[in-house]
Amino acid sequence: MAMAAVVGLGPLVALAAQTQIFDPQTRTWVDYDARKARQYYARNKQVPDAFRRQVVPFRTAEQPGTIIIDGNQHFLYLIQPGGQAIRYGIGVGREGFGWAGIVRIGRTAEWPTWTPPPEMVARDPNAAKWANGMPGGPDNPLGARALYLYEGDNDTIYRIHGTPESWSIGLDVSSGCIRMNNDDIIDLHSRIKIGAKVIVLMQGAALYKGV
Repeated sequence: MAMAAVVGLGPLVALAAQTQIFDPQTRTWVDYDARKARQYYARNKQVPDAFRRQVVPFRTAEQPGTIIIDGNQHFLYLIQPGGQAIRYGIGVGREGFGWAGIVRIGRTAEWPTWTPPPEMVARDPNAAKWANGMPGGPDNPLGARALYLYEGDNDTIYRIHGTPESWSIGLDVSSGCIRMNNDDIIDLHSRIKIGAKVIVLMQGAALYKGV
């Protein structure tokens, strides 16, 4: 897999499995976990600056319209002309659910129905009651939009989607899907084309079968 050269990542790094954010008051890097994320969102009604949508310099050989996901840094980049990208904050798979590979956007949906896969139904009683599908809406785990990731003509079961849990952006929280806040997934959905290439990078993650 060709690795993209990334510049202008802004005030955030991830070390091992622990996300960190820069505290301008103490001028230090601090751990950012689920408890602190909830507290931050409750105080500010938004995620930290680094995870908010912004245009950044980005050097890559990939074509405009390509999505590059940096799972370790919790960023999704939509490549733009002129050496730039729109950067969005994301939540990614928790330990044991991370993955990497090259896929494509097979289809999209607005306010999609959520149907948990059999593996999730088997391990999660809350998912079991929606085994036949949960209608779209503000409480739906897929949020306002979903981009369905395909390998060839096959649905990978992974999605880039919205979430009603905006506080969770920047964390390792999902079962392998890429989550974004609803405003950001609506923006990305409006810009993306069916068939767009999606490159998922995550250090130490399993390579998606067949890619």
